[in-house]
Amino acid sequence: MVAELSQVGKVALNAPWLGWRRVITLSADCNPMNLGNWQLETVSGGEFRLDGGAMFGIVPKPLWERIIPADDRNRITLQTNCVLARDGNHTLLIDTGYGGKESERFIEIHGMEQGAPLLDNLYTAGVSPEGIDFVVFSHLHFDHAGGGVVRDDCNALVPAFPNAKYVAQRLEWEVANSGSPELAGNYPPENLRPLEEAGQLRLIEDGEEIVPGLRGLVTGGHTAGHHALTFESGGDKAIYLGDLCPTHAHLRRMWCMAYDMYPLETRRKKPELLAQIADNGWTVLFDHDPVMAGCCIEQDHKREFAISDRLNVL
Repeated sequence: MVAELSQVGKVALNAPWLGWRRVITLSADCNPMNLGNWQLETVSGGEFRLDGGAMFGIVPKPLWERIIPADDRNRITLQTNCVLARDGNHTLLIDTGYGGKESERFIEIHGMEQGAPLLDNLYTAGVSPEGIDFVVFSHLHFDHAGGGVVRDDCNALVPAFPNAKYVAQRLEWEVANSGSPELAGNYPPENLRPLEEAGQLRLIEDGEEIVPGLRGLVTGGHTAGHHALTFESGGDKAIYLGDLCPTHAHLRRMWCMAYDMYPLETRRKKPELLAQIADNGWTVLFDHDPVMAGCCIEQDHKREFAISDRLNVL
């Protein structure tokens, strides 16, 4: 089940609070993770930068900066680890990164890549937009749903994956389209309305199976309708936690984002779900970790959770 992260270079993973430090060599050759019938592979939806303080909430900078250093604008480097999943019957994506529709000012502030990173990286992986039959969103913020819609040759907004059914959690969709003034800017309508207008939208309930071996589990916390996505096949399970636990540096209960709409819910649900993952030996998949797409964890009486020796990255 061990695979390699599809990025090049050597990265020092320094997390003393997790009780480990290791240097791993990251290969340019990506070996997908085999999980029963599923083949899982990380495809980047684009690197970007966010304020480090916002990413770690109440955690003081001297603590989080030891793990993920900030630049001179207090931004930390993050990844959009979209998951390309294939089982012989379906070729689907979990999340779509931020896409290529943002303004130059927005791109500069967030250190985003130009163009359409996800589509470029899918092309490199030999996958066409027409070959995707499901796109599943963990939630609908710009860095997860932005790559699902593109501008065509006439500058009209259209789904990036013309043959795909786009799957969102029902409550998340309702909140995103509520027009609530306190959510202004959280859910750009240009990322959402074209999906419904094209008749490609499917809304699901908590625990509903999307395709055989993949279902959503509402976690709340980050947003009201945020859900984790669970792959299960052949007795193995991998869980894409979305922004409930975006990086390996967020494994502890109190290490949460200021972006969380319901932080107390995150503090309750995250350790509960991580304990279940640890006790059953399941694989964690991180959406924003710049050096680690996934791992196995174990409970630790001092550090809450520690990354086990069975480190799996896609």
